[in-house]
Amino acid sequence: MTKAGSIEEADRVRRHTRWTALQKIDAGIEDSVRFHSKQPERVIGQRIEALNHEWSMERWIETNASLLAFSGTVLGITVNRKWLAVPLVVTGFLFQHAVQGWCPPVPVLRRMGVRTRGEIDREKYALKVLRGDFEELRDEAAGHILNIRKLMAAVEATR
Repeated sequence: MTKAGSIEEADRVRRHTRWTALQKIDAGIEDSVRFHSKQPERVIGQRIEALNHEWSMERWIETNASLLAFSGTVLGITVNRKWLAVPLVVTGFLFQHAVQGWCPPVPVLRRMGVRTRGEIDREKYALKVLRGDFEELRDEAAGHILNIRKLMAAVEATR
């Protein structure tokens, strides 16, 4: 996928997210980076590992949709055919999410703090910079990151 395609994927969900939820998510990322900027490399590495296992919005939607569709199909075959309406509705929502980046569960999941892969990666790459994975962003004379906002701007540029 191209860089522009990656940005578009992340922006689809963000475009359909309330401003207050976006602010909370973005502030949480900055707070985490600020907190970890004062932590030893071991703690930063642990947070990066946790981020590698964090479920993204897409994973939540795909998992829940497949579970509901499978359950509705089994119930439709074994209990009552009316249950077959569940997979029909769920796959419609899944299609809507794939095309628009929105479906009915998205606002609920966003309020719960579920992030897109791009949002998770923003925090992860900022932490990698703090850990020293990208030394070119360090001030050689001072030996530390100049400021968190500059760091976040550099991470945004890699999206």
